[in-house]
Amino acid sequence: MSAVRSVKVDAKGRLSIPGTLRDELGIHPGDTLFVRIEEGTLRYAKAENPFDALAEHALAERSAGRTKRLRDFAAENEISLDAE
Repeated sequence: MSAVRSVKVDAKGRLSIPGTLRDELGIHPGDTLFVRIEEGTLRYAKAENPFDALAEHALAERSAGRTKRLRDFAAENEISLDAE
């Protein structure tokens, strides 16, 4: 568990996330955060694009040699790729 840090809320209700935390969490200007209340506590989570996670997984699979060409897959499964 990380150390507890404090932040101040300004007159408009904004809070500033310390730079060390932004760096640690990969939060950049323009990023979106989700917020919810759990038992009187605010919980923030960085919104992630699900397609980024899929792309990272696909690249890892390719690097590990666990992918195959579409034409090879189609041939193995007797699937025609020719348009009629």
